[in-house]
Amino acid sequence: MSFAGSVQAPSAAVREEAAERLAALATPTGALGRLGDLAVWLSAAQGQVPPAPVEHVRAVVFAGDHGVTAHGVSAYPAAVTPAMVRTFLSGRAGVSVLAAQHGVSVRVLDLAVDDDLEGVDPAVQAFKVRRSSGAIHVEDALTRAEALQAIDAGAKVALEEIAAGAQLLISGDMGIGNTTPSAALVAAVLGLPADEVVGRGTGVDDAGLQRKTDVVQAALDRTAGRHEDPVDLLAALGGADIAAAAGFLAMAAVEGVPVLLDGLIGVAAGLVAEQLAPGASAWFAAGHRSTEPAQSLALSKLGLEPLLDLGLRLGEGSGAVAAVPLVRSAALLLRDTALLADIL
Repeated sequence: MSFAGSVQAPSAAVREEAAERLAALATPTGALGRLGDLAVWLSAAQGQVPPAPVEHVRAVVFAGDHGVTAHGVSAYPAAVTPAMVRTFLSGRAGVSVLAAQHGVSVRVLDLAVDDDLEGVDPAVQAFKVRRSSGAIHVEDALTRAEALQAIDAGAKVALEEIAAGAQLLISGDMGIGNTTPSAALVAAVLGLPADEVVGRGTGVDDAGLQRKTDVVQAALDRTAGRHEDPVDLLAALGGADIAAAAGFLAMAAVEGVPVLLDGLIGVAAGLVAEQLAPGASAWFAAGHRSTEPAQSLALSKLGLEPLLDLGLRLGEGSGAVAAVPLVRSAALLLRDTALLADIL
């Protein structure tokens, strides 16, 4: 699937109108701070002033295992991934709790979990590409055909969620070891060495951090010269779950539906989505800043300032879901706050 040339920017005229309404509210100039900026962005994305209340928010968790997990880059074993998929489905994962609190729909999909997930609803595996992705420091994560399959799957899922009424989309993740390929993707896009992007992920110790850094640098060295084409990049350094997330985010932008990005994995996917569909990042807002250095570097590249900075590193889409009330508040402030002209 090709997204090139398909993204139209949020309306500049509506953005200007929203900024004028913001300036006319019965509040001191600039008093709403980032909430005011968020409201203007949301108006432009919706194409209307004031913005409509953000009632229908839908998060999709793309799950997948990664071959690097067997090489000491994570504090947890790969067996946690299928266990967590079942936990999502039971509504007891961290993001599930937040989503229930904030009225957000959560859907979990297995793109590359290294398990058959017996007894799980077959719909969870409707887009499965393979069992696990390759260990990126010694082999490609995917074939090019598998990368394209995953991107296409993510795009189809975005269309399904939009058809279900989504006004705001969130890409979540689940996969032990997934911060390693995500850091590699960010490093490749930004042209940085591993030691500038690698963080502790699930909480590895100093020795684990060094192993992880070595793996990422080896992956970058192995794939040197293959970082320009986003499909090849996802095949070389990503994974089916990350590639699907990139397709999901790219299609959201093509369809003109705003997105709230989560942590490192979602932001890495967003960075590649911008390559797949130039202009896509205009449709993204950053839900939170994670503790992973690569996430902050990628957000800077995308020109995004996170709404929350709580030291979160759970993943799953949790930080973005936690920020949903801010998005809703921003929309309502611009819609329902009195205009100064109306009270004088």
